[in-house]
Amino acid sequence: MPRSPFDPRTTTSSLVRAGGRWLGRVNARHPWNHNDHFHGWVLRRLPRRRRRALDVGCGTGTLVHRLRRAGTTVVGLDADAAMAAATAARFAGDPGVTTRHARFEDVPADGSFDVVTMVASLHHMDLEPALRHAAGVLAPGGRLLVVGLARIGAPRDLAVDLVSSFANPVVGMVRHPRRADVTPGTDGRPVVPVRDARETYGEVRETARRVLPGARFRRRLFFRYTLEWTSSAT
Repeated sequence: MPRSPFDPRTTTSSLVRAGGRWLGRVNARHPWNHNDHFHGWVLRRLPRRRRRALDVGCGTGTLVHRLRRAGTTVVGLDADAAMAAATAARFAGDPGVTTRHARFEDVPADGSFDVVTMVASLHHMDLEPALRHAAGVLAPGGRLLVVGLARIGAPRDLAVDLVSSFANPVVGMVRHPRRADVTPGTDGRPVVPVRDARETYGEVRETARRVLPGARFRRRLFFRYTLEWTSSAT
């Protein structure tokens, strides 16, 4: 991860690092899923016409399930074989869900999807090519909905993340009041691949606005941003 004077993850301050370790222990005892938290935003922003959706980085299929309930046929895509297999097994009896073990750039840019969703997956790809490819994958009037991760690059980013850091354990204790005793990877579920974000929030915002004119970027609590763009109808 590139060093940033504003990012507590790369700071040389022993006090900040100690505080981060304490928050990490609390969060581990009372975990909650930041990505699932934003699924409601995705569902509220679905376009009126949503016959076919592509969920990029589908993981174990949680958002696929919710998109299916919203009335779409869904293609769940994941570059990780274990994740794709988990989603395929989950929806084995549903003809409205197709699962592909492939990279996003392998999806034909034929304008065949009304919705493309990316939750914590865009930072696994090269940003500008992925956004350009998303525009080609979408049908006219189709919508791209991204919940993403980025690096701290400005004091405002640091302020938002500090608020998130202290609010995070509070939300965890409300949602998961009993102390968790399951170590990730020991409960039989596949471990979700992780990767540090390369771009800052500002870089994501400016790239999106340049590549996708009219894109709406918003910095969010809990270490995420949202990005929304609707393809021009023809």
